[in-house]
Amino acid sequence: MNKKYIFLLAVLSVFFSCGTRESQLDYMKNIENLAIETSQQTNKNTLQPGDQLMISVAAEDMEVTAPFNQNPRSSELSAYSNGRTNILQQNQVSVSGPMYTIDTNGNIDFPILGQINTTGKTLEDLKKELQNGILVYVKNPTVNVRLTNYRISILGEVQNPGYFTIPGGEITFLEALAMSGDLTMNGKRENILIVRNEDGKISKGYVNLQDADFINSPYYKLKQNDVIYVSPNKSKERQAKQNPNLGIIMSAVSVGISAVAIVVTLINKN
Repeated sequence: MNKKYIFLLAVLSVFFSCGTRESQLDYMKNIENLAIETSQQTNKNTLQPGDQLMISVAAEDMEVTAPFNQNPRSSELSAYSNGRTNILQQNQVSVSGPMYTIDTNGNIDFPILGQINTTGKTLEDLKKELQNGILVYVKNPTVNVRLTNYRISILGEVQNPGYFTIPGGEITFLEALAMSGDLTMNGKRENILIVRNEDGKISKGYVNLQDADFINSPYYKLKQNDVIYVSPNKSKERQAKQNPNLGIIMSAVSVGISAVAIVVTLINKN
């Protein structure tokens, strides 16, 4: 009888103390084979309706650039911001300048030059087009174009979920992951969802961090308003379904079984 109780105690202790843990936490195991190929990629983000652009024009004689720098919607461009609070990070500054919002037809109204269409163009494309147009009026102009409302959202099993403002207008999936503090131990690394809204069309893709081939995917370089969702693994799902008092209950049961085993042992000795 004594052995039976001790065996039962051992089985229950092992059963409730052990849990399934994700063991494959390594990222991009075959990265060496793809690093060179990826470094040659030139996938660029194109401008979208609703994008807010800060455009400033400079030259040796700043007086002649004044007509191109007049815009009543002058605003500030924030540096990288944190998720949740969206506050500026330390040692970073804000700059201000004329603002332009791309309308539903992909156009902006720029002083002197008039209506400029941005459809299918990158920031660099627009910069060159504006520079060529201004060159007719200004000698050796310098045009600076920045996307001010570029942001992404990272949700689910990451250390720091929230939305992040990216002033440069470009960010990769891995850079976004770093900004969020990386995945938690409970996040699925082989099936991360990315939802994208581009030209009014919703698409979605999945990223497998355990396979370096994802850096060749169209979702490696993120786009404006991309949403990343890291779903919980099976271990976290089981935890969510459990009674929050289960640990206390099982501890009490374990103590009870131990007490019974001790009593039975004493009875057998007598």
